Amino acid sequence: MEVLEAIRTRRGILKYKTTPVDDKTIEVVLGAARWAPSWANTQCWRFVVVRDKKIKSWLADTLVGDLIRDIPNPAIEAIKTVPVVIVACAEVGQSGRSRGAPEPDTDKGDYWYMFDVALAMQNLVLAACSLGLGTRYVGGIDAKKVAEILEVPAGFSVVAMTPLGYPVEDPEVRPRKELSEIVFNDIYGSG
Repeated sequence: MEVLEAIRTRRGILKYKTTPVDDKTIEVVLGAARWAPSWANTQCWRFVVVRDKKIKSWLADTLVGDLIRDIPNPAIEAIKTVPVVIVACAEVGQSGRSRGAPEPDTDKGDYWYMFDVALAMQNLVLAACSLGLGTRYVGGIDAKKVAEILEVPAGFSVVAMTPLGYPVEDPEVRPRKELSEIVFNDIYGSG
């Protein structure tokens, strides 16, 4: 599958087959994540591959629902039942600063690692799509509880997770804004 096709056809999947995902396939999607760009090539991301049913259940319990409407997170069941969950973490204090600099270089501070991990996760989900796998970017989590469950060491932050498996569903394409709504020439707001 071509990259532009993967970008257009990738969807957040909530229902998966129980078919296992082999190690080679997982290595391919993680390899795609590894090739993402990062601030000063710091490659701050780290990934935890979870197959253990009990750990996946604990991870599902960390998902935050819609607090305003009191609706549980729709990804809970996916995290519990999918063959694999990949948890993305980041080494903090690396991105967003010149090598060895005591202070960050941008107004984004130490949080530049969020951009780096997002780029790696985008590579991962697009590679998964190209291989016929489903994913769903899950960020509504209690990251501290996830870190505790996975024994993530100090100096690292849990950022997000994704179920990874063969999809049962093929969700409809959700509408996208027109380019004219999101692109400006020379000055913000200009046509």
